Amino acid sequence: ILLFRKHVITEQRYIMDLITQMEQLDIIPVPIFINGVEAHTIVRDWLTSENEEAGAKRGTIERDSTYQPSNAIKVDAIVNTIGFPLVGGPAGSMEAGRNVAVAETLLRNMNVPYFIGSPLLLQSIPQWKANGVLGLQSVVLYSLPELDGAIDTIVLGGLVGDKIALVPERVRKLASRIHGWVNMKRTQPEDRKIVVSLYGFPPNVGAVGTAALLDVPGSLDALLRRLHEEGYDVGSFATDPDASGESIVAALAILSEDSVISAGADRMQAAVEAKMERARDNDQTVAATLAAPGGGLGGGQVHAIDVSMDELEGALGKYMTKKVRRSWSDKDRGPGVSSRGDFVVSGIQLGNVFVTVQPLLGVEGDPMRLLFQRDLTPHPQYCAAYEWLRRTESEGGIGADAVIHLGMHGTVEWLPGQPLGNDRQSWSDELLGGLPNIYVYAANNPSESILAKRRGYGTLVSYNVPPYGRAGLYLDLANLKDLVSEYRINGSANDEGGSTPRSDLRDAIWGSVQRCGLTSDVPLLADRNDENTAITDTDLPETISNENFDKWVGDLSEYLAELQDRLFSSGLHVFGKRPTDDELMTYLQAYYGDELPIDDCRKAIDLFRNPKDGTEKDTKDFLTNFFTWIEKTFRDGYSETPLKPSVDIEQNSGDVPHASSLISDASHIVNLLDQTTEELDSVMNALSGGYVPAKPGGDLLRDGTSVLPTGRNIHALDPYRMPSAGAWARGGKAALEIIKQHRQMHNGEYPETVAVTLWGLDAIKTRGESVAIVLAFVGATPVKEGTGRVVRFDLVPLEELGRPRIDVLASLSGIFRDSFANIVDLLDDMFERAAIADEPEDLNFIKKHALELSEDGVERPAARLFSNPPGDYGSMVNEVVGSGDWDEAESLGETWKNRNVFSYGRNEGGGGANSGTARPQVLDKLLASTERVVQEIDSVEYGLTDIQEYYANTGALKKAAENRKPVDAKTGKKKKVAVSVIEAFGGPQSDSSVPVRDVEDVLRLEYRSKLLNPKWRDAMLDQGSGGAYEVSQRMTAMVGWAATADVDNFVFDQAAERYALDEEVAKKLQKANPEAFKNVVRRLLEANGRGMWDADDDVLDKLKELYSDADDMIEQASATIQRTR
Repeated sequence: ILLFRKHVITEQRYIMDLITQMEQLDIIPVPIFINGVEAHTIVRDWLTSENEEAGAKRGTIERDSTYQPSNAIKVDAIVNTIGFPLVGGPAGSMEAGRNVAVAETLLRNMNVPYFIGSPLLLQSIPQWKANGVLGLQSVVLYSLPELDGAIDTIVLGGLVGDKIALVPERVRKLASRIHGWVNMKRTQPEDRKIVVSLYGFPPNVGAVGTAALLDVPGSLDALLRRLHEEGYDVGSFATDPDASGESIVAALAILSEDSVISAGADRMQAAVEAKMERARDNDQTVAATLAAPGGGLGGGQVHAIDVSMDELEGALGKYMTKKVRRSWSDKDRGPGVSSRGDFVVSGIQLGNVFVTVQPLLGVEGDPMRLLFQRDLTPHPQYCAAYEWLRRTESEGGIGADAVIHLGMHGTVEWLPGQPLGNDRQSWSDELLGGLPNIYVYAANNPSESILAKRRGYGTLVSYNVPPYGRAGLYLDLANLKDLVSEYRINGSANDEGGSTPRSDLRDAIWGSVQRCGLTSDVPLLADRNDENTAITDTDLPETISNENFDKWVGDLSEYLAELQDRLFSSGLHVFGKRPTDDELMTYLQAYYGDELPIDDCRKAIDLFRNPKDGTEKDTKDFLTNFFTWIEKTFRDGYSETPLKPSVDIEQNSGDVPHASSLISDASHIVNLLDQTTEELDSVMNALSGGYVPAKPGGDLLRDGTSVLPTGRNIHALDPYRMPSAGAWARGGKAALEIIKQHRQMHNGEYPETVAVTLWGLDAIKTRGESVAIVLAFVGATPVKEGTGRVVRFDLVPLEELGRPRIDVLASLSGIFRDSFANIVDLLDDMFERAAIADEPEDLNFIKKHALELSEDGVERPAARLFSNPPGDYGSMVNEVVGSGDWDEAESLGETWKNRNVFSYGRNEGGGGANSGTARPQVLDKLLASTERVVQEIDSVEYGLTDIQEYYANTGALKKAAENRKPVDAKTGKKKKVAVSVIEAFGGPQSDSSVPVRDVEDVLRLEYRSKLLNPKWRDAMLDQGSGGAYEVSQRMTAMVGWAATADVDNFVFDQAAERYALDEEVAKKLQKANPEAFKNVVRRLLEANGRGMWDADDDVLDKLKELYSDADDMIEQASATIQRTR
């Protein structure tokens, strides 16, 4: 236990209290008192472990010359009560990441859990209880130690006056987490009881066993087989040739059905067996995989438990049970309840491995009960599930030694409680207890992973993104490209003379463009200088000159080329699976583009596979060591650009072949991608109570090689260094481009208010570009202190700015609000100063709007940072759309507004009791004056059409602003609010500007390159139930976008053709995931019913028939289950 020496000298009593309490809790503490900067030297010189001793004997670990064998103590865990980085402590934190490699080596060698357990030195206990851990304190306890791979941070107490006091219950929590990890390590693998928890929300749409970018059934299969290899008891799964992860997921989906749950625990095995029989009879409502011998379950059996309310109270205790009863009455106990009133906990038992579905977070059709309100609780069955996972077998529970949450993301980390710094009343803290939580998480989402790590005690093990594909051109688009090529080669001429363009080619191109729905993307203008002269006629007017048509065909050719080269994620990733050579090619081509030809990509793979000189190991080791040195050299604050060194690798003592720098660089990337197998290695090491090394979260395209290899405990960035220099430059360019485009469309007028979405994910991955965009609109610049930390946003003088200050409505995600509290405070301070600046109102729209609000008697007229209620997350719009429980599209905007009415910042009490104050009048004013919304997209994997959050936030914000606009005399409808989209996943740009597109243009590009693209579709169909669900949820998102923006009719037409009306595809979808297929058809019918899609009658008749058949078959299956009672 590393303790501050200063606190001994100043006689802070908490140190003796901590040592005494830990001894009472059966932990032998070894207190080591340090000044703060030498923590790593203690680990290096004075500590050892079983792993370190064994490695030293084998010669695989080289001890430093300063190691003191006579003083070294063998430990099971390290607890740091100081925070900060391990190397350098408070001094080391001044240069983020500089000494991470040193810490990683020390902790890897020790291979024991590295905990943070500390009292708050910058906050009082009441402040923590009221608002969680705030500001700089969060950086000290969370952000900086996480760079070293620290886990399970526990707030042990805080300030009481000028003294530091412990909260004994929190010391008990730390002890229980230590016991959980150490006891697991001391248990032999064959005796360890492991729970694997899969995600399954929303219900009834085929979501069981799905996760973002991950093939969950395939990953479950790989995990179980690896566990068997490591000596774990997985029953006969690994030796049964018919066993599969798909079958386990299909069985779990049955156990998740309402009718099965209603029958109770003792009927569940019969329900699964009945479905197996139906699968063998070729029932299309049942996953075909269950037709395998034994259902493909590898001898797995249903393990189900009925838990009464009295039994739950005995586990939770009266205090927490009282809170549950208050939120969930006897008449409304939530999901997971049998007809007898018991809470059903179920899963498939495979030896000592229990595979289950994480309980639903709330009630379908009642989305406001779903998430995160501090005064609510999880429903009783949710509580019962986690309590019974931890209960011993003798007590009727599962007796888990650890839980593996397989895939991004689950829900336990989102439960009600403290935003940061769990206390006794935080539900994730209560339900996880001391259970080690090994959380398999997507490497490219360092934002939400923060919650999994901090609120859910997750030891993260990252998984790679799937291989990339290029959209290519298909069907009518491919034909159009051929027509354009033929025209440009043979047909074009100008008006002055020469051959005349063939009219049949002109007409064919125009007809093809209309069939493809490209007239909005590449409009043909009668007057190229007037955007209002776009041709919409079915027949091409003869008045279009040859010159005009030629230029338009050139524009069309450029658009087709961009669409053809557009990237998408091809399929899903299997956890721990090494990429094939073909898949490696896709990563390299996506990363380098035209910079590295295809043949050179092959050479890079060959260089890795077949080194010309020396052994393969020598080559790999040299490449790894060389680039590790490069990364260490430039790691300070993280590199602003993906790591693409421009150096020639010469032959190194004959070990490494001479090669061009790019091929050598690419070979290094291949080496890192080839280490994807370490994903499973890290899970196995964590299950043995070991250390999982840390890496920054991100993706190869945006962040370079610093995020590889995967299988790491991912972390975010130091929030006090945002925006970075690169983000500042790029964000400024984006803002200028948005202003330029707006003025071009509005006769040179500046927008008065722009809404900018500030999300944790894009802020982390782009190092703060969205923050830089806000600063650029306002006309402000970051000010750094000598250490490089941003301490203030200064207003640029108007004479230097050269334009008005634009007001900004900053829409904060809950994660951004909680993770970057320092940025929120700095922005709030900046807006306050701008609102009272000695400047004319017509050149300072912030001041103008603040004065108008003040005249109306509104408090805090400079409030500009709005988010969900404190400790709460999400707009709820996606839940409303998912349930279908809405009437007019305008209501979605009001749902967003009601969920985001809370103002944050330094002037809301500085994070104190007044933080998160509802200010509806200010928000209404800002929405009414908002003329444009700005959204960044930070990765290829998560585009506008791929996940629900974009329409649920950006789209709904747009709708909320439009709800407050006057009626446009020309259209008779509310005036439109534009959305500017910045695709920020290609790495920093060298251009003088940053590409900015309207949301409708991006939607069309995305739909054409992914959902409507047979190449993307077929890749998803190959993924079984998970791929079918990915298709299904994109259909739901399409309805969400059609409600909040504009989705072209051709998108719905082609979606119906690709997925419902294509009999072969429809059969594949239904066979893999019946519920997902039903949702596909349902969403198409819903779009027509809501007036979003004008479909032909025969198409609608066919869709209705498909839906009726699917519904009837599922109802028949349900009736069969009822009869098994």
